[in-house]
Amino acid sequence: MRVNPGPILLLGAPGVGKGTQAQAIMGAWGIPQISTGDILRSNVSGGTELGKKAKAIMDRGELVSDDLVNDMVADRLLRPDTANGYILDGFPRTLGQAEWLDSYLAAPPGSLPVIAVSIKVGYTQLLRRITGRRTCPVCKSSYNIYLQPPKVDEKCDLDGTPLARRSDDTEEVFEERMRTYESLTAPVVEHYRALGRFEEVDGEQPVDAVAAAVMAAVLRLRG
Repeated sequence: MRVNPGPILLLGAPGVGKGTQAQAIMGAWGIPQISTGDILRSNVSGGTELGKKAKAIMDRGELVSDDLVNDMVADRLLRPDTANGYILDGFPRTLGQAEWLDSYLAAPPGSLPVIAVSIKVGYTQLLRRITGRRTCPVCKSSYNIYLQPPKVDEKCDLDGTPLARRSDDTEEVFEERMRTYESLTAPVVEHYRALGRFEEVDGEQPVDAVAAAVMAAVLRLRG
């Protein structure tokens, strides 16, 4: 039986594995992942009218407005690959964007509304996932000093090279990202919860189990 999951909003704090789960859903159901970051970069590099407007704003060091982001998303949703559904990544990020999206999707007769699934991982586990990340600068092998440590502390198993840490993989940066995420996303969660279109899944399970839980939540919400 072919599944028509419709629009899916994947929510979750930095480090919960939204990208990994989006890939699993894409593979299972053959629907695209729509990232506002990708849309913005594509419009700017492609020199579209929307991209020119966005570039002028970013060149002034300002944030691109909700209205402009909404227009870019609307343009992307017109493509034929979205007919059976899609995964939204990074949008709607604010309550205003969620309300716009609901109104936009309510216009075509018979179109499905957005459903939201949040992947929940505890703070300590998220902190370990982010601050423990290490990469070999030579062979690009990835490690986590807490969850998948190298055999020799801070050295690559394959070539012995000292492992590198991204400059923003610090507790201070993580805490700031969490505060931003929670302040922006809490109203979005409550919006979809109030509409009966929200479920939460345990993100501390194995990757395959999380994927199964997310897809089961989508089917329940569409039931």
